Amino acid sequence: MERLRTVVMFLAAALLAGCVTGAGQPAATTPSSLPHATATMTPLLLSQPTTVPAIQQDATPLPVSLPTTSPVPVNGWRPPPYPAPLAIRPQDHFYLTRPIPSGEVNWPNPNYRYGSTLFGEMSVHTGIDLGAQRSATVVAAGDGEVVWAGYGLYRGIEDTTDPYGLAVAIRHDFGFDGQPLYTVYAHLEEEMVWVGQQVRAGDPIGLVGDTGHAEGPHLHFEVRVGENRYFNTYNPELWIVPPEGWGVLAGRVMNSSGIPLPEYLVQIRSLETDERWNVWTYANDTTIQPDPSYQENFVISDLPAGPYEVRIDFVGRQFISNFFLYPGQTNVILFQGRYGFSIHPTATPSDSLTPP
Repeated sequence: MERLRTVVMFLAAALLAGCVTGAGQPAATTPSSLPHATATMTPLLLSQPTTVPAIQQDATPLPVSLPTTSPVPVNGWRPPPYPAPLAIRPQDHFYLTRPIPSGEVNWPNPNYRYGSTLFGEMSVHTGIDLGAQRSATVVAAGDGEVVWAGYGLYRGIEDTTDPYGLAVAIRHDFGFDGQPLYTVYAHLEEEMVWVGQQVRAGDPIGLVGDTGHAEGPHLHFEVRVGENRYFNTYNPELWIVPPEGWGVLAGRVMNSSGIPLPEYLVQIRSLETDERWNVWTYANDTTIQPDPSYQENFVISDLPAGPYEVRIDFVGRQFISNFFLYPGQTNVILFQGRYGFSIHPTATPSDSLTPP
């Protein structure tokens, strides 16, 4: 009840404030509707989209010194994930379970997300890294057939020098937008399946290792649509179910002309706990593809539901906006240079967020 009261108070205050900018600033332009992809697998829809109240933003001159990057939070606790599939909004496609079970690190490395190059120090990242301990169990993220098990995934021929190392690829029994869907599990210490084997979500398929191009044990996880190729990846954080009561934030950060800004800092702060997160937009690389539903250039998953502040520094000014992050779904924000922020409509929270 106390959390519900907090949510109601936040929304009521937002309604009174209205969707306005800070003093002396023009209101943000309203974006056109995002493209809508139709999936061949249709998860249960629990509510219909509605308008999100409460967009407050401000643009003030930057201070002389920019803030430094905040450290990675030491608290790795997460609630258990929702059952898959889950889609509160039609655009959502949380079809996949976590490839590392709860009890191990099964969330993305925040410093090397999908689309990152670490500012040119690394090759562009076509997946996410889950930093579980060596020999931790890796499980299938969904039902399907094993189509690769061994070395050589990148070129499709056996090659012990392959950058993916020992890897497994699964073609799933469901697709997206009329195309097949694949997941990739790389840098394994050991594979526990064979090509042609049918697996179910949660079945063990290997152990975490550091084979291939890896600096220490972790699982490199990819989502591929259409073909099982390096050039067909999408951001896995939009596909794996979030923890219960938590959600995902996706956004598109552009300049005033609508051109995406590469490897650009987005700062997020919880208005309840003052916890802070940093996320960078995708690098300018043709290998990286935005999701058909969101056209995003950044994603950050595993955020507790609640009120937040988002900040972007653009051409010498700070732009700040408030938004409410709803659980069990992908929440969307847009930023377009001097026009500031727009918050895309999201679904009304419901009492039941999991499929029956």
